[in-house]
Amino acid sequence: MEEFGRAFALALTLLGALDRELIGIVGLSLRVSLSATLLAFCLGAPLGAMLAVYRLPGRQVWLVAVNALLGLPPVVVGLAVYVLLSRAGPLGALGLLFTPGAMIAAQTVLATPIVIALVHRSGAPRHLPDAQQFQAGAKDLEARYESAWLACRLLARDGGPGALVGFYRAMDRGGELRPELQRWFGLTPAAFTEQWRTLLSHLPA
Repeated sequence: MEEFGRAFALALTLLGALDRELIGIVGLSLRVSLSATLLAFCLGAPLGAMLAVYRLPGRQVWLVAVNALLGLPPVVVGLAVYVLLSRAGPLGALGLLFTPGAMIAAQTVLATPIVIALVHRSGAPRHLPDAQQFQAGAKDLEARYESAWLACRLLARDGGPGALVGFYRAMDRGGELRPELQRWFGLTPAAFTEQWRTLLSHLPA
């Protein structure tokens, strides 16, 4: 514990004195992280948007792959980058091994699936459809009915058909959403909406 205190005090001293070597290390770390974040965004944002907006062939396979890559261990990525950039590797001629460029490449590989998942996740509607969205002539009426049906299916799955019927009758009698949803399904509106959005975002192609 005493050694930790001394190390912490030394770090504060170096920071306070604006040590040039320490500033260089911090600057390099920021440059690597920011560059990798920018590259990951440029690569992942368009892919995430495509998966959210379009029903592409093999979309479900892409979603499974992206979700699997979210758990990719950093040590595996580091080993793969090392093999690729080593002198005997296919990219060894670039001379990037043990350089900031190699660190940026590894961090980009780790961050890109996160960006894809975040952008794809944000593509689902943020709110359940309301009554006005079911009026004749409303935009995307078919999609609204489909999303409402998915909400009913989700409630029936969690509470059973009887709970769904009881909830519907309670709401038809003028019940309030929050207490009735809590009563029949043990959910808050926010928690149910989040489950519904998750179900929407994982629809197969």
